[in-house]
Amino acid sequence: MARLREECGVFGVFNNEDAAALTALGLHALQHRGQEGCGIVTFDGKNFYAERRLGLVGDNFTKGKILGKLPGNYAIGHNRYSTAGNNLIKNVQPFFADLHTGGISIAHNGNLSNARHIRRELVKNGSIFQTTSDTETIVQLIAKSKRSKTIDKIIDSLFKIQGGYALTILTEKKLIGIRDPFGIRPLVIGKLNKSYVLASETCALDIIGAKFIRGVENGEIVVITENGLECIKPFPKIKERPCIFEYIYFSRPDSIINNVSVYEHRKRLGAELAKENHIESDLVIPVPDSGVPASIGYAEKIKKNVELGIIRNHYVGRTFIEPTQQIRSFGVKLKHNINKSLVKNKSLILIDDSLVRGTTSVKIIKMLYEAGAKEVHLKIASPPIRYPDYYGVDTPNQNELLASKLDIEGMRKFINATTLQFLSIEGLYKSMGYEKRNSSYPQFTDHCFTGEYPVKPIDADDKDFINDQPSLMSSKY
Repeated sequence: MARLREECGVFGVFNNEDAAALTALGLHALQHRGQEGCGIVTFDGKNFYAERRLGLVGDNFTKGKILGKLPGNYAIGHNRYSTAGNNLIKNVQPFFADLHTGGISIAHNGNLSNARHIRRELVKNGSIFQTTSDTETIVQLIAKSKRSKTIDKIIDSLFKIQGGYALTILTEKKLIGIRDPFGIRPLVIGKLNKSYVLASETCALDIIGAKFIRGVENGEIVVITENGLECIKPFPKIKERPCIFEYIYFSRPDSIINNVSVYEHRKRLGAELAKENHIESDLVIPVPDSGVPASIGYAEKIKKNVELGIIRNHYVGRTFIEPTQQIRSFGVKLKHNINKSLVKNKSLILIDDSLVRGTTSVKIIKMLYEAGAKEVHLKIASPPIRYPDYYGVDTPNQNELLASKLDIEGMRKFINATTLQFLSIEGLYKSMGYEKRNSSYPQFTDHCFTGEYPVKPIDADDKDFINDQPSLMSSKY
């Protein structure tokens, strides 16, 4: 239950007098996709303006004096969680560059699986990198292209990069949205009156009152100008393989994916979990908040109510000060407390979305036993995570993944649960509306469970690059 984290959220607005404020609101709705840094770049018809900060959107872009520094009717924004590049102000996006064709700003959600290889070649050929982010690789490729038009330069760069990515790009005349050929990372199109909007999720459209138009297709480039929206599809057509974790964990429950709410998807995961192996118990309780929808689906299937046996403190953030070892030892108690009167002398079904390292599970189960629980049956609404990700999901190294080291019984003993059950890969696909997983061409990017990567992780497979550091500058800067 140590949380997986997604790399970033992106947002863009074209031709709206409140572009900066709308972008700040959109980023606020996407805060769950990245909490380390946030930034906004605007264009007023003559100049670009940028404000990039470490920390949360609400701590940086709520004041009028900050938004007042971002004039213009065009804007893109970014929330960052670093899976590639250190948590430094220089790595906070959107990035900006002056090209001979004009200014360009880029915000990127995802991860490039060949960024270090490209970076090494670019450096050999004279490129100077200012950040350790893989996103700067895209900027450098665009700048190096010999094509005369900016959009052609961008297309040139896309044929050189690999991985999972969704891009928002702002030029002097265009707002551009791009999704990788497999559609691993999400991007949607909305409209607010006459203004087009791009966002990682539909919940960011809801907060500003924009109407959801459609998702950007896999391998599609959408170009928004004063003349409207144009679609470019430069890649050979292949079937979409979106990241399965968008459905399991990353996307907000109130977002819509493929015309179905994420919340309903997660309830189905829980219902399928109940079908596979139900154990009689006194209570069904979720690990808040990640396990709530699945626990509701599970409880509905077995005709029981969900009870809040664990209460989450929503006011503990990532920046909570832990000044002493004694305070640090409180660990998970900073965010979770047990509803003792409810769980005492009870047999519990405890439900969560995923199991990563298992360290948080150990602590929560211990707390439940200390509160008087008789049994704790842990049920996970996804299969065991055995393989790392290279497309923007912050999975640990494979040797840190509990399921890569231990079998089910070994994991059960490690976390000290009475029983441990995972949703099967077959159950996962049934909950998504398929009879079974297509083994020849899976419907989703599910490599964390199966080890089948749709895009070869070139950097990770090259042993020469495992310990390669992209910058010699001290990590303080």
